[in-house]
Amino acid sequence: MKTELQKNRWAAYWGAAAGLIIFALVGLLPSSFVGGVLGLKAAGFLFGGTAEAGLASRALVGVSMIVGVMVTGLIFVTGSAAMAWAAAQIAAVLRRRIVQEHA
Repeated sequence: MKTELQKNRWAAYWGAAAGLIIFALVGLLPSSFVGGVLGLKAAGFLFGGTAEAGLASRALVGVSMIVGVMVTGLIFVTGSAAMAWAAAQIAAVLRRRIVQEHA
């Protein structure tokens, strides 16, 4: 029989998987757009108002897009795993309380 810790761990794993799927469906494209816009703003600020299409400005935009995607993915996966773990904790407490009342 699985222990409560194993059940809670598996709930967190399933929550992380669900968060990854949700991120892939609704978060990937907007996060790359937001990261790209922030990169364009930063390149404009660092290299002048009309930044030429040099290697440094393109690299800055690319890195900011990757950072935007990574941060958003981290938020989706961590948040959903935490919610699933908390739901498993609440279910375990309720299960114990019900067993104690009927015993």
